[in-house]
Amino acid sequence: MRNNVYLCFNNSFHMSSLMFLGMGGQEIIIVALIVLLLFGGKKIPELMRGLGRGVREFKDAKDGIRSEIEKGMNEDKTSEK
Repeated sequence: MRNNVYLCFNNSFHMSSLMFLGMGGQEIIIVALIVLLLFGGKKIPELMRGLGRGVREFKDAKDGIRSEIEKGMNEDKTSEK
């Protein structure tokens, strides 16, 4: 029973991640055109660069927390011996 629930959740999550907020191809193109009109061609690369920096900082912070947790777990294992 647990495996079935897990598989159903995984499949539904995977399918929903492909839909990008329930928007189809035409809607995504319309949104992209609106962004282009609002910000212009010169501003979009700067916005994407800032977005990339933000994603990189988030990823680095996530990896730092993960390594600290693993380091703490390893210290606990060595202190138990």
